[in-house]
Formats: sequence, C-alpha cells, structure tokens
Amino acid sequence: MSKPPPIRYRTTNWSSYNAALRKRGSMLIWVDQEMAWLAPHQGRLGRPAVFSDAAIQFCLSV
Repeated sequence: MSKPPPIRYRTTNWSSYNAALRKRGSMLIWVDQEMAWLAPHQGRLGRPAVFSDAAIQFCLSV
C-alpha cells in the first residue's frame, strides 16, 4: 500500500504572512531605570567589580 501524497498549502495573503513572521520573532523587554548597573566600590584592593549582581542576573535571564 502506498503512502498518499502530502497536502501542499499555498500562501495567498503574503502581507499578513510576512507580518506574522516578523511578530513571531519579536521580544519586548522592560528594564527598570532605577536598577544600578555598576557595582558599588567595596574599598578593598584588587580589581573592582564592573557590573552589579542585578545587572549580571538580568543578562543571564535574557
């Protein structure tokens, strides 16, 4: 017994198809402007931390 041929779907409304593809790839991110991006100075010798823990956590979650 042979397999039936696959059904082919044809796109007729290209403008809505392209808009749906653009919308599917979009991602909206809200960032709190009050968040401290730079780490506070700790007063110890050595290389200071550049970014705060909150900034690193944000970047890892994205």
